[in-house]
Amino acid sequence: MIRLGVRWRSSILFRVISTTFILSLILISLVGSILFIQISNEIFREKTNESVSEAQSLYEYAQGQLDATLYLTSLKLPTVVNRILQASDLTVATTPREVVLIGSPILHKANSFYNGASGNVDETSISNTLRAQVRKSGGAEWLRGKIAFKDGHTQRAIIVGHAIEVPPRSPYELYYVFLLTDQQTIVDFIGRLLLFAGALLILLIGGISWYVIRQAINPVREAAEIAEQLTAGDLNRRIHVVGQDEMARLAISFNEMALSMQQQISRLENLSRLQQRFVSDVSHELRTPLTTIRMASDVIANAKEKMEPAVARSAELLQSQIARFESLLTDLLEVSRFDASASILELKETDIKNLVIATIDQLHIGHLGQIHTDFSEAPVTASVDPRRIERVLRNLISNAIDHSEGKAIEILIRQSEREVAVGVRDHGVGFTERESERLFDRFWRADPSRSRLRGGTGLGLSISLDDAKLHQGTLKAWGAPGKGANFVLTVPKAPGIPIEGEPIPVNPNSDQASTSFLSFDEDDI
Repeated sequence: MIRLGVRWRSSILFRVISTTFILSLILISLVGSILFIQISNEIFREKTNESVSEAQSLYEYAQGQLDATLYLTSLKLPTVVNRILQASDLTVATTPREVVLIGSPILHKANSFYNGASGNVDETSISNTLRAQVRKSGGAEWLRGKIAFKDGHTQRAIIVGHAIEVPPRSPYELYYVFLLTDQQTIVDFIGRLLLFAGALLILLIGGISWYVIRQAINPVREAAEIAEQLTAGDLNRRIHVVGQDEMARLAISFNEMALSMQQQISRLENLSRLQQRFVSDVSHELRTPLTTIRMASDVIANAKEKMEPAVARSAELLQSQIARFESLLTDLLEVSRFDASASILELKETDIKNLVIATIDQLHIGHLGQIHTDFSEAPVTASVDPRRIERVLRNLISNAIDHSEGKAIEILIRQSEREVAVGVRDHGVGFTERESERLFDRFWRADPSRSRLRGGTGLGLSISLDDAKLHQGTLKAWGAPGKGANFVLTVPKAPGIPIEGEPIPVNPNSDQASTSFLSFDEDDI
């Protein structure tokens, strides 16, 4: 059943053929049942009319023979009764029938002297209801049902009864039993024929539907397969165009779309390569003059006590901006390494807790009372690149400080058997769902005009995500406007071990209806 459900959801052809088959089965069964009932009723109705008419003639003949015994001494009553009970042997063309003669009670007393039946028919199988109707009615009464024989078997039959008088004045009931063997054989044959025709018709409808729908589904299936191949990176795949119908026009449009997409992707790849080469070349070329400027700045800074206050202030600003420039160049160089897939992990068994404490010490100026830590005193070790993990922590904590609006910042460390997680939670401005879509984009900031304690380039979170992916870890984010943000870094304790759980949930609240949620892992971007 589960496989059928999966097939039903994944295959249009299976769904359409199944629906066609089921509806055809219902419709053909309904029509076949109506036809079978109408035909069988008509056959039995015609047989009933014939049987009632024949029984009426036989009754008149039998009553005439019985009455003749009063006037003709050559006719003996027992002989006539025996002839009546052998009525099925009158002629060759007579419809197969049996005869039952039953005496009607006289003043509640039994009247069974001439009782008898032909063909070994059990007299007691005549329905009491029919007998009551025959005694009450002056004409013929009939019933379609089953008649029993003394050997135990039964047959379907039409039983026609009529009141008759046996001389001198004994009331009897004469029943002619017309067996429906031939009619039942015909009805059974018609039923089997309708059943066979219905099954054949259903198979033909299913086969024709499969053939016709397959002609429409195959181009769509081919388009889906080629679309998957295009998605996988094989941009040279195209649909084979056959004919000039709607499917051919669809194939032509699809191929044109694929060609346009290939051209656009090629242009974007060229642009991306040029951009990456530009960033890499500029970053490397600026290192030399920046080093020279730094050396000159240090010389000026060492002599600022001898300078006028305005000049000394300018020297300090020069040094701070050169340091910012160096930080930007370092980030650009790191980005170029990620783009060139040249980043290498230098794994080392590291105490994550000490790394967090060291990072906080570097950023704590003016924020000692703002940062609250929650982790045990025992070491929390993992095989990581300490330089990269320290950079991720520095970016997350500095971002929390910049956006906390002076409110508390919580830093958690949790571990499981295979993972270590660090969560950085602030209660500041947070971010919207729309902003979350670009949260990890390069050079993007939610509000460029917003004052920052430490100016930023918009590369911090992007580099942090790349560092997390390089460790086969995850970096997930939760945020809501006015409720702050929560960033959770999760890395495996040993390289090559996939992450199976989250020691720290990314959503710190139980009420998720009012939050925007964003999560990234190693397969994103």
